[in-house]
Amino acid sequence: MPRDATGSLEVSLEVTGSTIDAIAEDQWELPTPCTEWTVRQVAEHLIGGNDLFTRALGGDAPAVPPTGRALPEAYHESAVRLLAAFRQPGVMDSVVQVPFGSVPGAVALGLRVTEILVHGWDLAQATGQAPSFPEDAAEHALAFTAPMLERIPPERQPFGPPQPVDPGAPAIDRLASCLGRTVSRKVGGA
Repeated sequence: MPRDATGSLEVSLEVTGSTIDAIAEDQWELPTPCTEWTVRQVAEHLIGGNDLFTRALGGDAPAVPPTGRALPEAYHESAVRLLAAFRQPGVMDSVVQVPFGSVPGAVALGLRVTEILVHGWDLAQATGQAPSFPEDAAEHALAFTAPMLERIPPERQPFGPPQPVDPGAPAIDRLASCLGRTVSRKVGGA
């Protein structure tokens, strides 16, 4: 990645965390571009995914996402745990078991950054926000994701088919469209 590997994860977690922090109380049940889930469900999915990857990397995380707490707080706590797990010595070279199978730690990192970015985009779109997603991390996630999609068997495809997007669109929009989201924003955010 253009930054050090965990630096891209850290900035992606921060931008998505800021997006979650800005969700208004009356927006949690809104639909998202991830059509099966509401804003609340996407946030819960991110927390659960962070903790799943933390455990896969040998870090400490609850087996079930915490309940009875504000989602922003739970997200930030899961982000701290995830970042610490990826920063453990030797993690990038170790093989870890994730939902897609056994992969090197560096591949697990690419999967997690991609998911954090695209679901951050989902939340921003659903709640009318325009956060500044890190262009370099989104470009890397797109370069990582596009060839990986070709290797996923059709019966295990967790995403919709890629959608058309302006090739000059920001990297985050191109990543979202690659993963089946419809991007209506024009180049330059207009």
